Amino acid sequence: MTNHIRMPVSIATMGAALIAALALTAGGTAPSAEAAPAAGKNIVQTAAAAGQFKTLIALVRKAGLAGALSGSGKLTVFAPTDAAFKKVPKATLAKLGRDRELLKGVLLYHVVKGNVKAAQVVKLKSAPTLNGKRVRIAVRGGMVYLNGSSRVVKTDIGASNGTIHVINRVLIPAS
Repeated sequence: MTNHIRMPVSIATMGAALIAALALTAGGTAPSAEAAPAAGKNIVQTAAAAGQFKTLIALVRKAGLAGALSGSGKLTVFAPTDAAFKKVPKATLAKLGRDRELLKGVLLYHVVKGNVKAAQVVKLKSAPTLNGKRVRIAVRGGMVYLNGSSRVVKTDIGASNGTIHVINRVLIPAS
């Protein structure tokens, strides 16, 4: 069964580790949960190969998180696209660029410990992120939303160390 971004709760998978079938365009279809990680690439390598996460990868490197997201520990990343970063006010991006700890906190707010596939995500009301705060999860109209407005647009992209779910808005934790 091909999984679309519209995710009925009966969906078999929702993997998101940014790669393999990553000619990722919003509204496309997601690979099956059984899809093997792209040639053993980790989350950072998978995201970089996708081509639509240049801003995310640059910020991950600037924050010093590339090593942590490349390790062997299983992680799930809700990855905003370059288009998602264009929606963030320039003043907010500038502030993040000047404050490495703040940037790190925002980026870690997109990461959940463990390999959480789409089929698991749709059953959750929230999930603890690596910055210590929880991200809210809701299914509305067969689609998954984080914190009310960030929509999951691609799921279950496998990587050697976890999964990437593509989102259309950057998640900013409440202060």
